[in-house]
Amino acid sequence: MKADSRLVLALDETDGKKALAVAESVSDIVDAIKINWPLVLSEGPQMITRLSDYSEVICDFKVADIPNTARLIVENAVSRGASAVIVHAFTGDDSLRAAVEAAGDAEIFAVTEMSHPGGKLFTAKHAEEMARLGVECGVKGFIAPATRPERIADIRKVIGDLKILSPGVGAQGGKASDAIRAGATYAIVGRAIYGSDDPKGAAMAFADDIKSVL
Repeated sequence: MKADSRLVLALDETDGKKALAVAESVSDIVDAIKINWPLVLSEGPQMITRLSDYSEVICDFKVADIPNTARLIVENAVSRGASAVIVHAFTGDDSLRAAVEAAGDAEIFAVTEMSHPGGKLFTAKHAEEMARLGVECGVKGFIAPATRPERIADIRKVIGDLKILSPGVGAQGGKASDAIRAGATYAIVGRAIYGSDDPKGAAMAFADDIKSVL
């Protein structure tokens, strides 16, 4: 993934036409577009390919399964044009390694800690442990919460120069510049951009906020 604006759009829109329109409008601003199950279930997996015409696509499928299933999901996402796939690390080293091997030249990002309040119940307690496992298994980066910037800093100490993508900016209360300052490589913003009356203007505002601390 390029790192120009250091901004990733989480496109959780379920209307295909609107999703494509938003993607086109922000394609020259964001470094990647992250999609999750809502859009894929609404419009089909072909949306991965269609969105890849506008930007690099991260499939945020949070894969949490046995190695063979993880391999099949990653292979399918990458074959349709995904540049990266997000997986859970708690499934263990065999599933992580299977995802990394299946990705080929694409990137695997492992979740260390979820950004919502419930993320503190379980994932936060094992975040550093899962980060160390991800490093050992060859993932390219990690997910750490913009809603708790101090946790980004903690993960950065464990993983060295690998990438950190930080969700939770905007609607969840996190600030993009705080995440980048704490050590994130990219800030992930969703509803505050795709739900805006002016998605491009909103994306530019977040990109400017990030630029202010670079």
